[in-house]
Amino acid sequence: MTTGSFDRVRQALRTFLAFALALVDPSQGAAADDPAKLRARMVEDVAAMARETGRETGRSMFSARVMDALRRVERHRFVPPSFARDAYDNRPLPIGLGQTISQPYIVALSTDLLDLEPGHRVLEIGTGSGYQAAVLAELVGQVLTIEIVPALSEEAKARLAQLGYANVDVRIGDGHAGWPERAPFDRILVTAAAASIPEALVQQLAPGGRMVIPVESGVSGQQLVVLEKAADGSLTKRNALAVRFVPLVKNPAPR
Repeated sequence: MTTGSFDRVRQALRTFLAFALALVDPSQGAAADDPAKLRARMVEDVAAMARETGRETGRSMFSARVMDALRRVERHRFVPPSFARDAYDNRPLPIGLGQTISQPYIVALSTDLLDLEPGHRVLEIGTGSGYQAAVLAELVGQVLTIEIVPALSEEAKARLAQLGYANVDVRIGDGHAGWPERAPFDRILVTAAAASIPEALVQQLAPGGRMVIPVESGVSGQQLVVLEKAADGSLTKRNALAVRFVPLVKNPAPR
């Protein structure tokens, strides 16, 4: 049997089992389509994965605040309608224009590694559909987010406003340059893989601040790096996990 045939058979079995379960207990059919219940199940999957990777990341359990934010943010509103039924699977999904919405576990891990406090101002590089920004907005006072793709930026801005995230500012721009006129930032989160940590972002990180950023690391692929800036400006960094993000691209040079 080919891989494609096997996948079709497996999907047919899943559909049959779900239908049979709904016949035995009609409430199960409704529960399967209840976004709140699906989010709760997604959070359970994220917690299980955190336990599995805890030795590597140093975070076998994410904070209650982060997990509560995942329960509140409606991920199905941040994916294309054709993927709405898959929104609460613990996996990345395409959002168009060659970009993806990150796996919920990675969103939770990146957020938890920031060690956020309610009064923090956070800069996000790579708005995408706005999901990560929404999670951050549940946890801090202000989120500033930059997206290089104009269409994605405008859609995310409208979506976040419609969902009531008044504490998020969205702009179109090159994430390598950061947002200097609004710096410094208590925390910076980058959601695309950089060839190296952009110096502008390091400069815009406040003393005592923390940055979480995926960085290309040669043959080992990408590493999710946690960078901390001490009060005296000195820097320390550590690798948290091997990851796979879309690349952090630059605006093309003017002709």
